Amino acid sequence: MPVNATLATYSDWTYGAAVAIYFFAAVLYLCEAAFARPEKAKERELVAAGGIQLGGTDAAGTWTPGLVVKPELSRAERLGRMGVALTVLGVVVQVASLVLRGLATERAPWGNMYEYGSLLTLAGVVTWLVLSRTFPVRRLGGFVLVPVVILMFLGGTVLYADAAPVQPALQSYWLVVHVSVISVSTGILLVPGVASVLYLLKSSGHARFRKFPDAEVLDRLAYRSTVFAFPLFTIGIICGAIWAEAAWGRFWGWDPKETVAFVSWVVYAAYLHARATAGWRGRPAAWINSLGFALTVFNLFFINLVTTGLHSYAGVG
Repeated sequence: MPVNATLATYSDWTYGAAVAIYFFAAVLYLCEAAFARPEKAKERELVAAGGIQLGGTDAAGTWTPGLVVKPELSRAERLGRMGVALTVLGVVVQVASLVLRGLATERAPWGNMYEYGSLLTLAGVVTWLVLSRTFPVRRLGGFVLVPVVILMFLGGTVLYADAAPVQPALQSYWLVVHVSVISVSTGILLVPGVASVLYLLKSSGHARFRKFPDAEVLDRLAYRSTVFAFPLFTIGIICGAIWAEAAWGRFWGWDPKETVAFVSWVVYAAYLHARATAGWRGRPAAWINSLGFALTVFNLFFINLVTTGLHSYAGVG
């Protein structure tokens, strides 16, 4: 089928714009983390909840106990809010890039490593935005967006593929189901991976990490996001096995990508079990989750780009 070159070009442009937007948002988040004061954390939480109940003077100059006083936003707070605004803009632009790619090729826009990585990073950024509304961890946005920017930069340069129809073996509805679920779940797992690494740094007790949120907050963020992503990851593996049986005549063949995906699944299952076990909570569980994150990145790059296997022709799966 013909490819709409104009839409494909617009897709590439919006992809590049999203990378640039995420980069500047990461800079703002990192500046917020640098300028923020650890002792002001509780005050910011109270302000976010609607103000501090201290008392103050009304318009007539009369002192009123319990009057809500909203302090002026600090420089760090303003930088953080600007970072959030840019992140939302980046998400909109990246969604437009995927939609344009799909319209240009008239297929699901995740048929190669370039497109797969775009969907993966989009899922990670959206997950971060949702969680940062629940947990007081906004200042750590730079630690999430920096790997996203690196992944997208590599996707747009080293892994870039021109818009084109997929190979016949991938012309299946399982491309829509299996690859999308695996990509989204992997993108979500990016967030707890970063959170667990930051938890290990925070819980180390070094003064240089004192500005990080409480270790308990990072632990809960990692756990809850993993709880959400793990079932999706499981469904993706099951769908891949079903597709493999239809395409290759077997559900499982210990292909390198299948093997590492299964090992990653076991590690994440071990993390969830460890997190629910009293003796393994805290740093031991965080180490296990960090290992799962490392395996996911290893599977994404080394297995897809270095080894050869049944998934090599597509670079996805």
